[in-house]
Amino acid sequence: MDHDLSIRFQKLVKYLEKEFGEGIDETGLLFLIGVNELGRGAEKFSKREKMELIHIAICTLLEPYGNYRFIGRDEDNWPHFELLDEIPELTKKDQEHLIKEAMLDYFVQNGYYQEPFDIN
Repeated sequence: MDHDLSIRFQKLVKYLEKEFGEGIDETGLLFLIGVNELGRGAEKFSKREKMELIHIAICTLLEPYGNYRFIGRDEDNWPHFELLDEIPELTKKDQEHLIKEAMLDYFVQNGYYQEPFDIN
C-alpha cells in the first residue's frame, strides 16, 4: 500500500475514533458502513446479521468499481446487490489497498469526512 493512502486512511480512522471510540479497525469500519447502508441506526444484530452487514458494506464499496449493482431492498429494508463482474485475484496488499481507498471514497463522497488539506 502506498504511503499516501496509508496516511490518509490513518487520518480517517483518527477522525472516526472521536465518534466511535479508539481501536476501530477495517472490519469495524465495514460494519459501520453496513449499518449506515441499512439505515436503521444502532441496534443489536445477530452474528449472521453482522456478517451480512459487512457483505453489504463490501458490495457498496465495490459498486463504483463495477463489481456490484444495487438491485433494491427486501421487505425488511435490507439492501441487495447483484454481482456484475468477478473481483480479480488480488494479493493481500492489493486487497487492503482497494478496500481502504474505497472506504476513504465512501466517507468523503457521502459527506461524513472531509480530507484535511495539507500544505507541505
